[in-house]
Amino acid sequence: MNRVLIDTNVYSAFKLGEPAVVQAFRTFEFIGIDTTVIGELLAGFGSGKKAGENGKALQAFIDTPRVHFLPHDFNTAEYYSVVVCQLRRNGKPIPTNDVWIAASAFRHGLALYTYDKHFESVQGLALVRTELK
Repeated sequence: MNRVLIDTNVYSAFKLGEPAVVQAFRTFEFIGIDTTVIGELLAGFGSGKKAGENGKALQAFIDTPRVHFLPHDFNTAEYYSVVVCQLRRNGKPIPTNDVWIAASAFRHGLALYTYDKHFESVQGLALVRTELK
């Protein structure tokens, strides 16, 4: 899979220089980052001492040619509804932000690159994982 949506934990691992993530990023032709992930990252930056620096690094990342900002739209909201209902039926809720991230992956036809295991509860969601060192 060479077209992915990245989760917050993957961006963080990339910025920390995690070799498996850095190598994987080299192979992707399309790296999506959605509204929710950016919000989570900015919230995390805001509670640290390097908010400005981290924000500039995030913007530089988004500005690279293979990275694409994916805002939520009506279709994303429809996928959100489908995911919420499916998880409720199966009795396996996941955090609301992660439902939005899954919905965005479905909306854009992308695999989700994440380290959160609870995404396995989302039926039909293609997942990408690499081993962390």
